[in-house]
Amino acid sequence: MENFAEEFRNRTKKQAVDIIKYCKTLPKSEEAYIVKKQIIRSSTSVAANYRAATRARSDNEFFSKLSIVVEEADETEFWLEIIRESEIDTSKTSLELLKESGEILKIVSKSRKTLKEKKGM
Repeated sequence: MENFAEEFRNRTKKQAVDIIKYCKTLPKSEEAYIVKKQIIRSSTSVAANYRAATRARSDNEFFSKLSIVVEEADETEFWLEIIRESEIDTSKTSLELLKESGEILKIVSKSRKTLKEKKGM
């Protein structure tokens, strides 16, 4: 389990860094600026809160942090959808980031659901 947590910490951090780098390639329009701020905030929050979750002192604290990760991962996915659907960017890179965000969201959602069932939360 510890190995998974470390690998997933690295995966969420990589996603945040990849999104920051990706945002540097987006147009300099007002719309893109607003979306860039939002997606950078939400993707870095995923990484930071997952890291905090792995250091939780109790199951309740872990569940609480994991719930934040689920919300922020969903928001990251949302902003990537907005980028694509508004045609700010429809590149292969945006599609790959969207796919990775979806996978991260599925993993943390499933983890939270499993913990909830296991602990009767």
